[in-house]
Amino acid sequence: MGDTFKDMSSEEYYIKGNEYRQQGNWQMALECYAEAIELDPDSPAVHAKQMLENIVNYYCKDFYNP
Repeated sequence: MGDTFKDMSSEEYYIKGNEYRQQGNWQMALECYAEAIELDPDSPAVHAKQMLENIVNYYCKDFYNP
């Protein structure tokens, strides 16, 4: 993710991911959450990443079938 994020802790990646998510930058949020999880598999980023992936992958067939 570049030198800007070098040496950040799992918690810092999680917080940064939350900031990106609130800004609507879901790709960067997912990347931050993934980094947090890599550093700490029990990070709250696990739940946040799954929730965001569910939103991104949301698909409702009723919208496409009148």
